[in-house]
Amino acid sequence: MVIITTYRTFFHQFILLYRPFEHHLNIQLGKHHLHRAQWSTLYYLFNTGSATLVELSNYQSVEKPTVTRTINRLEELGYVEHLPGKDKREKRMQLTELGRNIYMEVRMTIDQFEQDILKGISEEEQLKTIRIMEEIQKNLKE
Repeated sequence: MVIITTYRTFFHQFILLYRPFEHHLNIQLGKHHLHRAQWSTLYYLFNTGSATLVELSNYQSVEKPTVTRTINRLEELGYVEHLPGKDKREKRMQLTELGRNIYMEVRMTIDQFEQDILKGISEEEQLKTIRIMEEIQKNLKE
């Protein structure tokens, strides 16, 4: 007899949730000709004002070359620009006016998508889940 523990079920459910969520998110983002990594970058820059490539790679938990490719594409689209800094080696990026406008347009699509998939889940339950995810993330960094 196999005993399935709560933590095994928890992480199994997480894995089962992650891929379909990312798939459906990319469908929504595709309406705006974006994908998840680009959206994460726009989201971070919109909410922080500016960031270095290292800060973006740490935020997304990916290697710097991955962020560099994403930033290069967003620059080509006119959504981000290089912010002059004190240190020429540090590449600090910020959203352009077009980037801020695109963010707000996409935000409306994503807001509706996220509200739809959270139907039946109270704000209290959402806040508890957010706290749990933050704690897991903290434990992973230790």
